[in-house]
Amino acid sequence: GIGGDPINGLKHIDVMRAFNEDPDTDAVIMIGEIGGPDEAEAAQWCKSNMKKPVVGFIAGVTAPPGKRMGHAGALISGGADTADAKLAIMEECGFHVTRNPSEMGRILKGLL
Repeated sequence: GIGGDPINGLKHIDVMRAFNEDPDTDAVIMIGEIGGPDEAEAAQWCKSNMKKPVVGFIAGVTAPPGKRMGHAGALISGGADTADAKLAIMEECGFHVTRNPSEMGRILKGLL
């Protein structure tokens, strides 16, 4: 693949599990994108298991449903794979969410 084309390897949930178990990790910033269930699945896992604060951001808030956005992996069909839906799930699961990537560091710093 080139750019953002999906290459299956580690999923968000696998990475979150590793960060949770890492004694040198104090907090996590999870960045996701429109399309697919991975971010929501990781957020649900974190709700029950994560011991560290998480800041969440989803790229694609302004993406129109049904339109391919730059690469094969970013196709939003509507519903649960929209940026707004993913941000809502993250927030329900205890993430500190932002719609602005420039705020991620400030939010994380405030949690430590």
